[in-house]
Amino acid sequence: MPDVTINNIIINFPFKPYSIQEEYMAKVIQCLQNSKNGVLESPTGTGKTLSLLCSSLSWLLTKKAQLQAQSLVNTIEEPNFGGHFFKQLNNGLKKSTGDSESITFNWNAPKIIYASRTHSQLSQAMQELKRTSYKHVGTAVLGSRDQLCIHPEVSKETNSSNKIYMCHSKVKSRTCFYYNNIESRKDDPFFKQEILDIEDLVKAGQKFKCCPYFLSRELKQNADIIFMPYNYILDAKSRKIQGIDIQNNIILFDEAHNIEKICEETASLQISSTDIAMCIDEITVVMEDMAKDIEQQNNFLMENSENVQKDFTADDLCILKAMFLELEKAIDAISIVKRDEGDTFPGGYIFELLGKAQLIHGREQLVIEKLEKIVFYLTTTSTSPFTRKGNALQKFSDLLKTAFSSDNSLLSKEKIKQYYKVYIQLEEHKKSKQNDVWDKKKILSKNEGKIINYWCFSPGFSMQQLKNQGARAIILTSGTLSPLKPFISELGIPIEVQLENSHIVKEDQICVGILSQGPDGYSLNSSFNTRNDPKYIRSLGQTIFNFSCLVPYGLLVFFPSYPIMKKCKEEWQNTGLWTKIADRKPIYVEPQYKDGFINVMNEYYEKIKDPSCKGAIFMAVCRGKVSEGLDFANANGRAVLITGLPFPPLKDPRVILKQRYLEEIKKQDKEALSGQQWYQLEASRAVNQAIGRIIRHKNDYGAIILCDYRFDNPSFKKQLSAWLRPHIKNFTCFGIIVKELKGFFRYAEHTFPQPNIINIQSTNNCVSLPAVSASFDTTVSRNVKVTSKEDIVISSEDIFTIDTYISEDKKDKQLTETKRKNLFELLETESKPIINFSDCKLKRNYVTCELTKNISEPIMKKRKIKMLPIEFNEHLSGPSTSSCKNREDTNNIIHSQQILGETSNKTDKKTLGKMYLKEVKLSLSETDYKIFATMIQDYTKTNNLEVLLKILQDLFSPNKGLFHLFIGFKHFIKKYHISEFENYITLVTNTQKKS
Repeated sequence: MPDVTINNIIINFPFKPYSIQEEYMAKVIQCLQNSKNGVLESPTGTGKTLSLLCSSLSWLLTKKAQLQAQSLVNTIEEPNFGGHFFKQLNNGLKKSTGDSESITFNWNAPKIIYASRTHSQLSQAMQELKRTSYKHVGTAVLGSRDQLCIHPEVSKETNSSNKIYMCHSKVKSRTCFYYNNIESRKDDPFFKQEILDIEDLVKAGQKFKCCPYFLSRELKQNADIIFMPYNYILDAKSRKIQGIDIQNNIILFDEAHNIEKICEETASLQISSTDIAMCIDEITVVMEDMAKDIEQQNNFLMENSENVQKDFTADDLCILKAMFLELEKAIDAISIVKRDEGDTFPGGYIFELLGKAQLIHGREQLVIEKLEKIVFYLTTTSTSPFTRKGNALQKFSDLLKTAFSSDNSLLSKEKIKQYYKVYIQLEEHKKSKQNDVWDKKKILSKNEGKIINYWCFSPGFSMQQLKNQGARAIILTSGTLSPLKPFISELGIPIEVQLENSHIVKEDQICVGILSQGPDGYSLNSSFNTRNDPKYIRSLGQTIFNFSCLVPYGLLVFFPSYPIMKKCKEEWQNTGLWTKIADRKPIYVEPQYKDGFINVMNEYYEKIKDPSCKGAIFMAVCRGKVSEGLDFANANGRAVLITGLPFPPLKDPRVILKQRYLEEIKKQDKEALSGQQWYQLEASRAVNQAIGRIIRHKNDYGAIILCDYRFDNPSFKKQLSAWLRPHIKNFTCFGIIVKELKGFFRYAEHTFPQPNIINIQSTNNCVSLPAVSASFDTTVSRNVKVTSKEDIVISSEDIFTIDTYISEDKKDKQLTETKRKNLFELLETESKPIINFSDCKLKRNYVTCELTKNISEPIMKKRKIKMLPIEFNEHLSGPSTSSCKNREDTNNIIHSQQILGETSNKTDKKTLGKMYLKEVKLSLSETDYKIFATMIQDYTKTNNLEVLLKILQDLFSPNKGLFHLFIGFKHFIKKYHISEFENYITLVTNTQKKS
């Protein structure tokens, strides 16, 4: 692995770093050396995570070496150097007994806290670490009991709070076999030699019969780098529970584009009248239990004989119940003026409200301790799922922890007024979810219920806490932080180091454009006023359909929200457009909830790999699960369509108050972000994040289409990622973007490495399609080849889509026409194929839309075939040539009649069949003829007419000039299918007539 020296730090990188990677690592080291905070943006696919890990760990190891050397120098200078030195060697330099020796020094060296949003993102980072020469450093990953508990009873509990108290009970009573094994297993060499992510920890815990949760906390003690979700470090409650030390340590926030929202959420809270009523009820239940115990001679032991003693008294319960009754009375007394919307109060109002129940600063800790002891009692005394387990009391305890999280010196009344608002609204009594029936039982007073929201609107509140607790340096990095200035202004801490990196990919690897109108010329605009317009929805659907024909492999479609996606899906299903799109590419839809999400993703990836398919479409939502952290590299994502601007809900109270908060700040600081700027930034960052799904490495390529004319707004363009801005084009006409995409994918497939998809069946070899395919889409797997600049794959029903494009091409090229030879001429002479099919072969053993192949012989430009406006029965009687629109149409009809034997009885049936097959063989490529032969065999075995018709439609499309062969196949149709076959031909004919 090559070494690179940056600011006197030697960094060992897995390969020779690119210039943008060196620039990025230089900024990281600058932050760490000078104890400065930094905001670093580097696009997805530029090796950001790898660069961050290598540079920070290189600096850390260098720093540790310096501290060790300094400590030795100080030791040597001491008078009793001899004995003290050897004692320090024995105590301070401990070697592991594994194969690779690692020395752990007891000097106070800083640690690196690596935080990302999800555990899956952390796992990806840990996999990157395994690729480096720094995989020997001490590592640990922190997770919750939901991910790490393997106790057969505790792990089945669905409520996280209950799981915690059940675990506490098992640990306290020493009845957890896995926890009891921690001491004997934690020093096993296996845990020091391997980098273990969450899944690895669980497997190791099961193998060594020890608790993964407590094992991770043990590994954390001596780790150089600790991985964790960043809500663990931003939330003061989680920091305390996990025992996370900030002092002198380095905090790296990867994927930090969501950091502002997480900061605000962790510092906010909500409580309702129902919650307070539930608290009273839970306290009452415990009081009743205690009364029963008193009747049984003051027996304070639990009935389940676990021998856990209550850590509270009857007086404690009486005081707490009185407190909750006073708080309930205070909440009921609140008068809400704006009953439909809710009322807003200053941030300090929460303390005024709690004060009415004697909950003031200094007393809250005692109340929290008593509440947690009662919750512990309720959780561990009964195994019945129908009994109360203290969920409401736990929620109120968390409220107190959040409200009183800082001392008076840090959070003065003025700061509270500035950072917070209290929003109170009437409580809506909606039906609880089925799985919440027992936990969410509503016990309300006669007065109307209310919801009290205590909302923080400053991300700087949580960030300032980290800085004030002594963090050495804080680095926030992501692929989508642009524009940096408003992002930094929200953080509330000094940011001395900044970087807005360019992308590693070149201009010819991306096609970026704004599409203002659909193929029918209707304006694309997903604003609130037009998103439900049937014409807009249809136009958007036609747009997606056309792109499904143009884009090879995976196509991502992002909607502004779940309701909009649902509305479009329903409309397209009702009109049949959904089926048309699905016939081109199978459609997968992001589920709104977690259930089934992984299965849907896996099915999509498998469909992309399937050589018998033409790829797939994944429809998802900006800010959803798909837009965050998932990889659609290479064939998984060749294009992404953004169907609208994903603004936050305009009438959401929290959005409104956030904008007001920013306007108040702007009055004091003219450089601060305005409410409207923030509102637009929320949309642009969500778009940037969705765009980042497809360009994942230096050899990747893809198209980015912004399907809403509002993207053309100059202020919005400025908010897109810096690497993207110079390449944006405006496509005012749909035909232009069709031409652009066709040329882009043609060039890319010949220039950049292609995916290697194996096990390609012989029936999936390249099939040539004309400029305009039939209006009846086929689900038969095929590859699409566009053999000249004028060719394009589009449905004939949507011929208006490319009318402009075709008319422009007609000016540039003369169409060459050739007269069709009759059947006997074709048999007697050797026909020269228009297309050299020997050139139409798969290279590198992969399936793709062959947009560009060198054709060794001249190519005729494909054109639309005008079918006769006649019914099928007119075929039987013989149409008048005067009714035909051109001579070629006449020849097609007469020729089909000859093959059918409808106009001549001189040739027997067997001879007609042979003649038909000869012409089919001459008209099709070798590959297509194999498909044809296989089709006949399958039809003979299965009698599946539907599949037969679809394959015939593909092979003998009217646009290929081979429709007479479609009609001629009637000779092979089974008698009971003839009527349905004739109806199908009539349907095709009528469709051609309309077009």
